[in-house]
Amino acid sequence: MTAGTAPDPGTAGPRPDWAQDMTDLHAHAAPSLLPRHGDDRATIAAERAVGFSIVVLKAHEGSTAERAAAAGAGAFGGIVLNSPVGGANPDAVEIAARLGGRVVWMPTVSSRTHQAGAASPELAVHRGFELRLVDVLDVVDAHDLLLASGHLSAAETVVLFRQARRRGVQRLMVNHPMLAFLHWNPESADELRGLGAHLELGVLPDMLNDADHSCLGLAAAYPASLLVFGGDLGHARHDPPAAAVPPWLHALERTVGPARAAAIMTTQTRGLLQP
Repeated sequence: MTAGTAPDPGTAGPRPDWAQDMTDLHAHAAPSLLPRHGDDRATIAAERAVGFSIVVLKAHEGSTAERAAAAGAGAFGGIVLNSPVGGANPDAVEIAARLGGRVVWMPTVSSRTHQAGAASPELAVHRGFELRLVDVLDVVDAHDLLLASGHLSAAETVVLFRQARRRGVQRLMVNHPMLAFLHWNPESADELRGLGAHLELGVLPDMLNDADHSCLGLAAAYPASLLVFGGDLGHARHDPPAAAVPPWLHALERTVGPARAAAIMTTQTRGLLQP
């Protein structure tokens, strides 16, 4: 698989031998305002068919904690703090956590950064978002949840994660950092490294970007121990896991070697999600 090029479904081939019992922190399913390949159960089955035993369901529309609980063992959810849930709503985060949610994503399509540079007509219902996060961060800390940057810019993520660390939050993840509209930069990378923030490597961002902006390139400049996986697959206009995942895993293996690739896809990612 070449970054910026969708893999050929007819030539995806087998995944590496080590690619078993993996964890995906970022999968999209129906129902959604965007076209998806399948519902929760079909999406989880498709991920399991390529080696994932743990799958985190994400929805721009709100909470997936309830959906994950209904989907069965190995499925986890969380909540995205877009305008439909009231933005930085600590009560919504508390309920999601009590229902088994493990991830709190900052605003995606409601963020100023997204609305300025990555419009999605299907999601036009989402309004803007103001960052009023102290109470939310306290709930994240109390439940030891994973705080993810959503579609905040790199500079906004630094500000957020500094505050999160001060409030006691232990689990930090930058979503798809190499997407152009999020403005990844060396200064933010240095700050986030110092905060111990994990970076999400993903299949869809590499399908959308050119080779010079592949997330795999982050392995050369960021500690490999702070890399985790979130495929961001599920959009019906892009390849499903069976076609997209195996070639991406081989590219990861060529970049960091089989031992580190296996660690990123299994113990590192799983350890960031679960206590």
